Formats: sequence, structure tokens, C-alpha cells
Amino acid sequence: MPALKVAVLQTELHWQDPKTNRQQLAGQIAALNGQDLIVLPEMLTTGFSMQSAAIAEPAGGETLSWLKQQAACSGAAICGSVAVKERGQYYNRLYFVTPRGESFQYDKKHLFRMAGEHDAYQAGTERVVVPWRGLRFCLQICYDLRFPVFSRNRNDYDVLIYVANWPAPRRLAWRTLLAARAIENQAYVIGCNRIGRDGNGVDYSGDSLVIDYLGQPLADGADRATVLRVELDGAALQQFKDKFPAYLDADTFELTTTRKHE
Repeated sequence: MPALKVAVLQTELHWQDPKTNRQQLAGQIAALNGQDLIVLPEMLTTGFSMQSAAIAEPAGGETLSWLKQQAACSGAAICGSVAVKERGQYYNRLYFVTPRGESFQYDKKHLFRMAGEHDAYQAGTERVVVPWRGLRFCLQICYDLRFPVFSRNRNDYDVLIYVANWPAPRRLAWRTLLAARAIENQAYVIGCNRIGRDGNGVDYSGDSLVIDYLGQPLADGADRATVLRVELDGAALQQFKDKFPAYLDADTFELTTTRKHE
């Protein structure tokens, strides 16, 4: 199994300005060559805005079309989240788009109530795992990181992806929890966070990380605009799990979810 090449874009986002953000990210994507997967931050077109009625695109709207175009041109799958409106509800939706034009979506399950996200958006209910070039990717968004049961590996994925707008004052929690998710799930973890200050005056320190199944950082974005480039070795992951199959002793459980406003 060949190693899968990943690029994580740690960048500043322009507040509620989709056109400028797409142009900026397109330039950064164009500078990448030979990647299998490119990871973009949460709410990549707007920043973390609770003005859902003002910023949300229709499901299957302009940014999804843009992601498909970028994936086709780059030859890489691309993922990142955007605010969307579907059937009268708003969602913080993570798209995973392949160069062949396939698209997968995950709606954020855990909404950040301290910012009022639970009032501005509808919670998703389904966990989503996407197969891509020999590895399986579990899609998660920001605040989901604090809820390990929802992301518990049932031997159904190899990589956890968290796209985020995670504020600087809680950077230690971000870094610590990403490592914990990798260790407890015996999986690679990719955490893509933004930098800069948003329109609400919230600062973001970046700290994007790629961590291996032992909890060791493979790449660290620190607090600057940068691109993290790593290779994920699926064969090495499987060899480790064969030697240390802790997952065989995992507790069984049943996960139930509820949807508000039904």
C-alpha cells in the first residue's frame, strides 16, 4: 500500500467574504503538486460566523462546485466546511470532494453553544467515513473533538480529520485532545485550524497538527501561515495494530443521536 500524501492549509480567512477566500485558497492549492488529499479549515469561505441566514449557500452551491473544480485541477481530494441551507435548515457542512467529481458530506454533530452555534445551525446526526486511495477517513468538525464517544474507532477508519476555527485561548486543549484521539483510536489524526482574527475579534493561533497512531506529531503548523505536508503510511498503521491490537478489547456501546426542532 503506497503512502498517501496530505497537505494541510493553515491560513487566515477573510470575514464573511466567500469570493476573496476562494481566490486566496485557489492560489494556495495551485502551488501544491502531487498531493492525494488537501485539507482546508472550518467555514472556509466566511470564518466562524453565526449569521447563518446571511452567509449560507444552497446545498450543492457555488463553493461545492468550486471544490470540485479545485479537486479536478489538482488531482487531489479536497475537504473543508461551509455554511449551507437545505430544506429550510442551516448546517455547518464538511465536504470531501474527489478529482472524479464525487462528493461526500458530514454535518457537524456537536454545535458550539458558547458561541450560539446551536441556535444558528442544525446539528447533524450521522457519522461519516470516506474511503480514499487505500485509507478510510472519518470526518469531524472543531467542537466534535471534545466528544470522544462520537469519534470512537470501531475498526472502521484509519484517519480522523478535524477542520476547525479553534480559538487561541484554548490551544492547549486542541493540541492535547488531538493527540488523545490518535492514541485511543489507533489512527492518524489531522487537525486543520485557521490563524488570524475574525470579525468578532476572536484570535486563532493555528496549531494545525498531523499526529500518528502513537500520538507523535508528524507535522506542526505552530502559529504562522503555512502548509503542512506529510505522508500517511497505511501499511505501518496496520503493522502496529497487528502487534498491539488494543481495539480488540474495546468496550461495546450503542450511540444514539437526536435532532432538534423535529
